[in-house]
Amino acid sequence: MTDKKRYWGLVSPYLPAREIAALAKRQEDMGLEGTFAAQVYGPPFLPLVAAACGTQRLKVATGIAIALTRSPFETAMAAIDMDRMSGGRFVLGLGASIKTWTEGLFGMPYGKPTEHLREAVLAIREIIQKAHTGELKRIKGQYYDLDFSELQPVVPPPRTDLPIWVSALRGPMIRLGAEVADGVIGHPIWSVKWVTDTVARELGRGLDKAGRKRGDIHVNCWFWATPNRDAQQSVEDAKGCVAFYAGMAQYEPYFAAHGFGAECRKLQEGVKAGNFMSTAHLVPDEMASTFVLTGTPDEVRRKLAPAWDVADSMTLIPPMLSLAPEQSAAYEQTLAETFYAGLR
Repeated sequence: MTDKKRYWGLVSPYLPAREIAALAKRQEDMGLEGTFAAQVYGPPFLPLVAAACGTQRLKVATGIAIALTRSPFETAMAAIDMDRMSGGRFVLGLGASIKTWTEGLFGMPYGKPTEHLREAVLAIREIIQKAHTGELKRIKGQYYDLDFSELQPVVPPPRTDLPIWVSALRGPMIRLGAEVADGVIGHPIWSVKWVTDTVARELGRGLDKAGRKRGDIHVNCWFWATPNRDAQQSVEDAKGCVAFYAGMAQYEPYFAAHGFGAECRKLQEGVKAGNFMSTAHLVPDEMASTFVLTGTPDEVRRKLAPAWDVADSMTLIPPMLSLAPEQSAAYEQTLAETFYAGLR
């Protein structure tokens, strides 16, 4: 959507704060626009504090905070705190995750995830805008009944229009983000073809429904990528990551839409007997290269190019879930050399 290529990075919660701050500073010095911290299990806000402390310009964002595992009030207050601590550089990225995690790991109700997340986004935005004004009295919906009659004065937020981005995989969440959010965060397992076809179409539908224009939202596309001069090694290094997502039953319709339904079901059966890395060998080369940007650096750059017709910015990451730290570091270096040179 723009001639200027804008990229985001990622910081890990598994590093000491000093190392997170140093990593974020390197990303800022390379010219990246922002950095994300993901909620895998723990909340993603803490590593972003370290990232904000180590930088001056770099935006910091949750990518994502799982919205359905905490109350809208807690999420709104955490977002306000993050925006204040970062000097107005925070973006609240929200997502619904999957039912087995939300209910099984976190013990929270899942409901109908699209409508549940819609209600959460609208409640969080209203809290950010009104909690300091005395106007906030009651928010009642299908999933939340929040009574603010005893709310004491809240310090005004740095911004009442703090941006909220919604993470999406398939059509309903893509449309939701286009309807009610300030941005859409692409799922890292998106294929480039999914972006150029399905995502572009569903964004348009959501925007039309809300009477909005394309410029009203920011689209940040995430992609797993393994640029490697050894093209076959690139494919092999992508397989564990694909096995991780394909082993989850809730993702099966997405993989089936690409023609990999049978492979997905086979991987799910394999995960039941072990962990996702034990099934990586079951991922065909074609499947790995559909959902991860594989090949030489030049091939990865060429494969990625069509997605810029939809994306405003990109987040390119090696499949850290399935690689040793030194392998991830090598891929991060190759990504920097391939895509970030000349950003400053």
